[in-house]
Amino acid sequence: MTETILALLIFLFPLAYSPGPGNMLFAANGALFGFRATLPASIGYHLATWIVTLGLGFGLLGVFETWPMLFPVLKTAGAAYVLWLALKLWRARTSTSAQTARPASFTDGVMLLLLNPKAYVIIALMFSQFLSPTEPQVLTAVLLITTVFTLNNLVAFSTWTLIGDKLARAFREDQSAVWLNRSFAAILVGVATWMLLA
Repeated sequence: MTETILALLIFLFPLAYSPGPGNMLFAANGALFGFRATLPASIGYHLATWIVTLGLGFGLLGVFETWPMLFPVLKTAGAAYVLWLALKLWRARTSTSAQTARPASFTDGVMLLLLNPKAYVIIALMFSQFLSPTEPQVLTAVLLITTVFTLNNLVAFSTWTLIGDKLARAFREDQSAVWLNRSFAAILVGVATWMLLA
């Protein structure tokens, strides 16, 4: 059991900590609003992660095999959603401009997971590597893998959020804050482009 968890964490490390839609959104929100303000979105994202991963672990990946056209639709919708979030960030002026920006909400967190094709690919890869079809205790194995995956993501996203928060403290002046917001917005545009082309 311990060896499986360790192997799973090693497998997930580069996937969870590399820049992706979730990490960049949380880094940007951390920079603009601070760590605490990202908690509702984080709860939404990770609750959705646990539920979706559990469902996929119990065989819902077959939906994508039955209707392969769903994956490109999901990819396009996810990229569009990330672009919309990037636009909101681009328009934000400073951390005090409540009229032009608000922290990502619980619903934003849920939607980001549901429309994130990278998450589905990682989940499929993870279960193909760590869940045996002949596993005697499939329920326990799926629950373990799902929980480790979700907690690992939570740590990764929290790390990125703290990085964003620390960056914002270094860029307190209005002009610097605008530059930082637009830099994160440009990164999100890059992520959305990658989502479409990957």
